[in-house]
Amino acid sequence: MVRFVTSGTRLFGMPWWLAVSVLFILGRIVSTLMLLWFAAHQAENPWTGANPSLWDFSTIWDGHWYYIIAETGYPSELPTDGDGHITENAWAFLPLYPFTVRLVMMLTGLGWPIAAVLVSTVCALAATLIVYRLFARVLDRGQAFFATALFTFAPVAAVYQVAYAESMQLLLIAIALLLLLERRYLGIIPVALLLGVTRPGALALALTLGLHFVYRWFTRARTPFPGKERARLIVTGLVTALAGCEWLLIAAAVTGTPDAYVRTELAWRSVYIGWEALIPFTPWLLAAQWWWHGLSGWLVFIAVVLSFVVLLLLPATRRLGVDLRFWLLSYGVYLLAVFFPQSSTFRILAPMFPALGIFAVPRSRVFRALLIVLSLIGQWFWIHYMWAVDGYDWSPP
Repeated sequence: MVRFVTSGTRLFGMPWWLAVSVLFILGRIVSTLMLLWFAAHQAENPWTGANPSLWDFSTIWDGHWYYIIAETGYPSELPTDGDGHITENAWAFLPLYPFTVRLVMMLTGLGWPIAAVLVSTVCALAATLIVYRLFARVLDRGQAFFATALFTFAPVAAVYQVAYAESMQLLLIAIALLLLLERRYLGIIPVALLLGVTRPGALALALTLGLHFVYRWFTRARTPFPGKERARLIVTGLVTALAGCEWLLIAAAVTGTPDAYVRTELAWRSVYIGWEALIPFTPWLLAAQWWWHGLSGWLVFIAVVLSFVVLLLLPATRRLGVDLRFWLLSYGVYLLAVFFPQSSTFRILAPMFPALGIFAVPRSRVFRALLIVLSLIGQWFWIHYMWAVDGYDWSPP
């Protein structure tokens, strides 16, 4: 049964938005305490001195790239090494987040660290509210609230409040999926265009829309699929596909290099496997052979793919409805096609947050408490091994 959360729905005697906001604040308190502890024990690193403030600690890693973009924009000339390979540069990072932070800095006078954390946290709050509404469309209120709690305390939840674009990306994805469930197709267009300049992934949304169209076409005898809705969905799908390519086109136009974005992304992969061209659906195989050689690599790859297929077929997964399953499938296929798995994988998997609804279906309090505890332990380890910097750190978040 499809459910819709209205403004009158209450949770724990409070309006739903207030209950979810309190949950979000609790999650951010936990993440902040963890970040503070690690900041207090952080040694000098390429971005900060020893024992940096929370604000400075929250802007390391890719946060520094976003800072460069906010201050100076993008280079019109791509840097290359002695062999002509394009090296790491700002074009790997899309502009909506750093330009938004820059606007906040101009309007408020705040410095980069505080403004960046502020934008990320506000986007994360909005995302959490939309995520609850999304889950409440397919689960009952208690299950939807617990799924949102898993989102709030997730192992990568610290990324919601640092100088990364993930919060903005998750907000846009959640809005697009909610609009899809409500069949407000044209409303997805501006969201997709913004997503296309926030983080990669709009192509996965385009595939989701395509699968949604096919499903509605073959079930039109049971659920009418009027011509106007077909036309709106086709237009939305085409624009969303274009949004998935817009940053590639912009990078090509500004730099004069047709594959500037793709070659820039490959620069980060080169430290693992050298300068290999991007061949769709091979990165996971290459990674499996890099991490586990020979037969072991193949077995790991097959196990990962089969596990994902089994996850999509679970009875609990069917509770999410076809559209959220289409998104999980589409994003999984997208990652399989282009992403090289390494230490950033956990963060890159964050857009698959609808899968958290699977674990919210069981009502056992012991099971739910265990999941929260495991999430918090996972968050501690994620900050320790991925975010905190230990000398020459080869495991970026």
